[in-house]
Amino acid sequence: MTRVLFAGGGTAGHVEPALAVARQWRAQHPDSKITFVGTREGLEARLVPAAGFDLRFITKVRIARRISPSLLIAPFALLRSVAQSVALMRKADLVIGFGGYVSAPAYLAAALTRTPIVIHEANARPGIANRLGALFTAHTAIAHPIDSGKLSHALLAGLPLREDVVSAYRSASGNWEQARSSAKSALGFDSAKPLMFIFGGSQGSVALNAVIAEARSELCAGGIQILHGLGARNASPSAMAGYQGHGYIADMATAYLAADLVISRSGAVTCAEVNTLGRFALFIPLPIGNGEQELNARSLVLQSRARILAQSDFTPSWLSAHIKELLSQSQSAPIAGSDVDINAASKMVSLMEHALHGGK
Repeated sequence: MTRVLFAGGGTAGHVEPALAVARQWRAQHPDSKITFVGTREGLEARLVPAAGFDLRFITKVRIARRISPSLLIAPFALLRSVAQSVALMRKADLVIGFGGYVSAPAYLAAALTRTPIVIHEANARPGIANRLGALFTAHTAIAHPIDSGKLSHALLAGLPLREDVVSAYRSASGNWEQARSSAKSALGFDSAKPLMFIFGGSQGSVALNAVIAEARSELCAGGIQILHGLGARNASPSAMAGYQGHGYIADMATAYLAADLVISRSGAVTCAEVNTLGRFALFIPLPIGNGEQELNARSLVLQSRARILAQSDFTPSWLSAHIKELLSQSQSAPIAGSDVDINAASKMVSLMEHALHGGK
């Protein structure tokens, strides 16, 4: 029985690709034992058990981006996390990491125990954990081309997608026009009117929500329908004809298919899902981090299927002034989605098998 340890937590950008690969590995290797390692604070604490996988917790290592007292504590937290990971690694034949807080201790523990390592980097600009892990293995994969560093030589595998997104793509491929019209109707919207889908990730975005709250009356009066993913912790505005506000949108695949225009952050998972099912997107990169969100969206811009706008420029007046232009760009964009990431999970399973057999 092969024992595989999955490391990747914190945000959906780390957790969702890991789950997609885990499902594919389980489908091809049903006798294997799959264990996830994560932290109690990360999104994995909810998503991994819900997907039916075993989850073990380690101490979260917080690395401050600026000088702060937390930097003094970080080395001790890292040592504890590595020790906890070593205990898990002794029961693993392979570790696969997807970046985030839990991956760095897992990579160090795997190096200490000589456990084979596989890495997947979802972002166009690699994070610290995966850059560290790449020092210990040649079995690496990326979702976007990377210009420099060890990961620039990695397998260009794409981004492993959720099952519902893959299923929706395959179902829509027969007739994209009909699929998009049917998706709009299924969500309770008029298929003859344009639909705008806005969301800021699983927790929502206060900045994006504030703009839509102020602009929605004018937009709806102009015949534009709005599907708004507010985030689980944000209150929904008052009811309005043509507007739907939801704390959580379970059927993201249908929302992508239905939307004439997507407005969202440009995390790696979001960009891949929009590329697979979406028509046109306005991406508002998160203004913190290392700039990876803007890089993630550039390939869609080059395909004339997206536009990038700074958060500081995204205002109600800007949206009102440019909405017709954005919808016109959507109409000119390809109606079909892209299959570039459809087989990414299978490619990752093949890389894992290669690593298990010593790279031979």
